[in-house]
Amino acid sequence: MSDGPFLSLLAIVCLAGLACVPDEKKLGESPSSVIQLTYWPAPNQQEVQLADSLVRMWNRMYPAVQVRVQPIPVSQSTEEVLLAAIAAETTPDICSNIWPGALHEYTKAGGLLPLNQFADFDSTATLRTPRELLNTFRSEDGQFHQMPWKTNPVMMFYNKKLFREAGVDRVPRTYSEYLAIGARVTRDIDGDGRIDVWMGERDIRPIWWQRLFDFYPFYIAASGGQTLFRQSEVVFDNDAAVQVMAFFRECYGRKLFPLTFFQGGDPFLLERKATHFGGPWNIATIQKLAPHLEFGIAPLPVPDNHKGQVYTAGDYKNIAIFSNTRHPREAWEFVKFLIKAEHDLLLLQIANQIPLRGDLLTNELFASYFRQNHAMVTFAEQAVYTRGMDSAPDLKEIFDVISQEYEAGAVYGRKSPHTAVQDAARRARMIIRWNQ
Repeated sequence: MSDGPFLSLLAIVCLAGLACVPDEKKLGESPSSVIQLTYWPAPNQQEVQLADSLVRMWNRMYPAVQVRVQPIPVSQSTEEVLLAAIAAETTPDICSNIWPGALHEYTKAGGLLPLNQFADFDSTATLRTPRELLNTFRSEDGQFHQMPWKTNPVMMFYNKKLFREAGVDRVPRTYSEYLAIGARVTRDIDGDGRIDVWMGERDIRPIWWQRLFDFYPFYIAASGGQTLFRQSEVVFDNDAAVQVMAFFRECYGRKLFPLTFFQGGDPFLLERKATHFGGPWNIATIQKLAPHLEFGIAPLPVPDNHKGQVYTAGDYKNIAIFSNTRHPREAWEFVKFLIKAEHDLLLLQIANQIPLRGDLLTNELFASYFRQNHAMVTFAEQAVYTRGMDSAPDLKEIFDVISQEYEAGAVYGRKSPHTAVQDAARRARMIIRWNQ
């Protein structure tokens, strides 16, 4: 994608806050030495393309502060790479793949700068992100160590053709509606005694991150936007969590979901399941690999007694500045550059991911994109009703425990949903105590 149309807009960027340097030179002028910044984006193709495009623009405009793009080194997880880099003091200046669930580990290791040390942090952040949502990114110490950047709301995709063939003319909004529709959709089509179309399917292996696409977003939806912790205390042993566990127990117990996971391809793309819980990244995959598929997108089903807005997990990735940077103010100016509105448009166009903005559907800048990509409108509407991950210790261990109890209480029914939730909360508290 050409970056030419944006250069005239970018040329008027005012990098305020640097006027107090001794020689009063601003970015873009030519000092005797050039400041070098290193920027780590996520290593996927779309975000590397986005980073390359933005950095080319920056480097043309500000020859005195040059940015080098280096995708995060490939490893088992970004979090492991960043923690190792913090320990070795080899971090970049800026990274835009910060998972809020790992923030506690980063800050405990002293790896991140508090961004609210910059005088214009509040005005910059609230101009883009609604304050209520912004406050969910505040660390336990009251500081902001991350700039909210993008979200991928977990929502329900549904196959319109499979619904239509089963005589279903509505989208399920509640658990009882989902189960009732599932009984009609799930069926043996060819008469061989085996189910050919399932209402849904999830990877049942007790792997911690799998619960980020079933138990966790459904819990946020059922609880009205509550996460697992409140002021560092485990609070998910409640009715909402039990209702979620019981819902999935019904899905498996009634054989609406298979007690396995598909290995021969994506069952939603193959039209072997009628619903799928995923994010906006799935749209590009569908359009590329199954362009014939008729699909819709809706909020996650909620308990029958649920009232109010439906929230979901946001799968956020944010931007941070590492504490070993030698040029914090220049790094901050680059962070502000990344989140400009015209660059949020590039995030949509190149990566098909949702910028964490409150004006996505009212700002004329984005109107053409959403007219051409109507499926993304639903995700844009949902974006402000998302929740992230608590900045709490031991989250992976806790999600391992939740996964084990989900397997026992939801998948196989070895425990009651209530017992599974209570045991998960009890074990989570034990993990926190042991690791203190």
